[in-house]
Amino acid sequence: MERRSTPYALLGPGFTWLAIFFAIPLFFMGIVSLESGSLETGFALTWEFSNYADALSNFDAQFSRSFVYAGIATILCLLIAYPLAYAIAFRGGKYKNALLLAVIAPFFTTYLIRTIAWQTILGDGSPAVDTLQFLGLIADDGRVLDTAGSVIAGLTYNFLPFMILPIYASLEGIDKRLIEASKDLYANPRTSFFRITLPLSAPGVIAGTLLTFIPAVGDYINAEFLGGPGQAMIGNVIQSQYLVIKDYPVAAALSFVLMAVILVAVLIYIKFAGPEALMGDEQEAKS
Repeated sequence: MERRSTPYALLGPGFTWLAIFFAIPLFFMGIVSLESGSLETGFALTWEFSNYADALSNFDAQFSRSFVYAGIATILCLLIAYPLAYAIAFRGGKYKNALLLAVIAPFFTTYLIRTIAWQTILGDGSPAVDTLQFLGLIADDGRVLDTAGSVIAGLTYNFLPFMILPIYASLEGIDKRLIEASKDLYANPRTSFFRITLPLSAPGVIAGTLLTFIPAVGDYINAEFLGGPGQAMIGNVIQSQYLVIKDYPVAAALSFVLMAVILVAVLIYIKFAGPEALMGDEQEAKS
């Protein structure tokens, strides 16, 4: 009896935490999303399902922009993170810990301060902008700040560690004897990488992609400080509806729509990536 109850006892704290800080607030937010009224007259539950239709129709541009920015930033993070994680895992040697410390070092500074620092780096007249103008990558009177590129750059920088660490963990867990065996079977480095290393590191790639894409979609700090009005993401709209306009039903409806769209996107991604890769079963993934 005690053995049967042990797993439930271990799961208890986690479920309690989720219930108190996720499920219950989500339930009340769902109620708010169906209310109508104003801050002056008060809000009442009128089952206003039109809030969801209004959320999609009035802010479709911000929704699309959020997914485009987050998608580009996720791809850039993957292109940067995989070679770096590979180098640390297979070539780091005695410097592995130091390199991993360098990866997580930005977390020693708050997210807001890091983003404001990028505002300084990409500001007009900064050395980075002067260099880009000198190389002819932007016009002499061109700007980097308050553009889509600056917002994507901020997202990429801030969420890059979330891509590096899962990929590194997967690469570090690969049995090096498998790679040596592929060489014994006369596989060249390229074949060995695509047939052994890349499939076995797929769980880390999938986890890193999800950990990067999901928070990037809902982010509003980077668009607030590095972009202009034309780069506002859906997170900026939700923040404005809650704290400035104080239209709580619309803000709650926007939050639910965002969660639903992200959930659908993640399910589609996992469907194409394969649940076997997500669970790390490389044999089933190959089949």
